[in-house]
Parts: sequence; C-alpha cells; structure tokens
Amino acid sequence: MKLIVGLGNPGKQYDQTRHNIGFEVIDALSIQMNIPLNQSKFKGLYGIGFHKGEKILLLKPLTYMNLSGESIRAVMDYYQIELEDLLVIYDDLDLPVGKIRLRQKGSPGGHNGIKSTVAHLGTQQFNRIRIGIDRPEPGMSVPDYVLGRFRQDERPLTQEAVKKSSEACEVWLEKPFLQVMNEYNQ
Repeated sequence: MKLIVGLGNPGKQYDQTRHNIGFEVIDALSIQMNIPLNQSKFKGLYGIGFHKGEKILLLKPLTYMNLSGESIRAVMDYYQIELEDLLVIYDDLDLPVGKIRLRQKGSPGGHNGIKSTVAHLGTQQFNRIRIGIDRPEPGMSVPDYVLGRFRQDERPLTQEAVKKSSEACEVWLEKPFLQVMNEYNQ
C-alpha cells in the first residue's frame, strides 16, 4: 500500500491558500484516481482505493499544519506502511511559484508540517514533493503570506504544479521514486 499525503490546514478559510497546495494535489488525485476522500479517522480525511494495480491511501491531515505528523504516524502504524511507501506533498517558500522539486530526504527547512512529520517518523528520509510558493515581499510576515491566497497571475503556475505533482504521484505507482525524481526535477 502506498500512502500519499498532502499537507494543509482544515477549514474553508484556508481553501486555496499557499499553505494548502498539498491539499489541492490530494483533491486532484482523488478525482483522477477515483478515490473519494470519504473516511474520517486518524485525525485526517482519507480515502482508500486501487490505481494501476496498487492499493493507495490518500490523506489530508486535519490536525492543522503544525501537528501533521500525528495523523501520518497513526495511518502508517495502523496500515503498517513502510517509509519507502510514503510520499508527502507540501508548499515550499524557497522555490519559485509553481516549481516542483522531488526529494527522498531533507531537513524541514522551517516548515512546521514537515517538522512535525520528521518528529513523528523519527527520520528525515521519506519521499516528498515540494511545491514552490516563493517568499513574501519585504515587510510581510511569513505566516500572513503562507495563509494568504495566490495572486491571479500565479494561479496558472500553481495549477500546472498541482497537475505535474499529481502526475508524478501516479508515475511513482509504477516506477521507483528515484526514477520519478529524474523525470520531474528539471
């Protein structure tokens, strides 16, 4: 079983915000893979289904970003999912808007959702897709920026990033993550 997790914050007020781009990818995958997010447990909203012969669990932790690891750990423990079968998708301030970067390990880099995930997994070695949201303009606080919405001119870039990220997830079901990284990191 593969576990694909998108990080974000629950609630309508956070829909379409920079910090919730991981949720957007899970929503896209839910539609593409025909896996409804219709179960609520493990402090998250999730769905289980099959795609390309692989059993898939799509998860949106509902713990708020800073506690995302609680939900991820609970799902992994319950379903006995191995680290190499986990893929976490989240926003990244250090990449330009719409750029995606796949990695197999790395530090949280100030991202509280990843800090929580690392703390609950006990390792920085897990597959991830980082989606660029860029840095705020001087004078704007990071929390206000990440909880803000994308500008109209940025939406086409983020929509393309969501599309590419969901494609990369699907390719991962058939190929090793290292190979997927080589295809999508350009």
